[in-house]
Amino acid sequence: MKSPKEDAHESPAVDNVQLDVPILQQLYHWDCGLACSRMVLQYLNLLNDDEFQKAIQDLQMTESIWTIDLAYLMRHFGVKHRFCTQTLGVDKGYKNQSFYRKHFDTEENRVNQLFAQSKACKVLVEKRTVTVRDIQDHLAQGHVAIVLVNAVLLLCDLCSNPVKYCCFLPTGQKCFCRSPDYQGHFVVLCGYSKASGSIYYNNPAYADRE
Repeated sequence: MKSPKEDAHESPAVDNVQLDVPILQQLYHWDCGLACSRMVLQYLNLLNDDEFQKAIQDLQMTESIWTIDLAYLMRHFGVKHRFCTQTLGVDKGYKNQSFYRKHFDTEENRVNQLFAQSKACKVLVEKRTVTVRDIQDHLAQGHVAIVLVNAVLLLCDLCSNPVKYCCFLPTGQKCFCRSPDYQGHFVVLCGYSKASGSIYYNNPAYADRE
């Protein structure tokens, strides 16, 4: 995510980057994406709580938040951004996974419509994959990124091994004794170390750690 005034020249990634992105904790089990959006907006000095709540109402956001919703939210605040995805619309392959099953049928038309209207609404969506180098170059310019990850696969260099994946789940999320097939979770990327091959991120499930 970039501020509207920033059009920095592309530059090669440096060896280590740590951006001072505020850590804001989510309030519920479903609002990790909104918490990440608040972190980005505060980092860009664009966060006003009243305006943020009004934007959520104007965009008719519910407890089912998809990545395209966050792209529209950034557009609402004038943040220059790019939404990269491998699927332009709802991926039906996720329909039977437990994480999506509850809202999939009711949300499919709404989400696909947001994709269809994105160009007219000046929401930049690109069908593409993103490499680690892409991420490093982006962060090296002082920009951050909201990323949808599988919480089951998150690892932390600061925790003892082996790490229980449930430690990374949003507050109030049910913890399983065995890993579910997929557990979507939004995080904010805020740095990296080329030496260790690490990506630094803020996890909205917590308010006290990077």
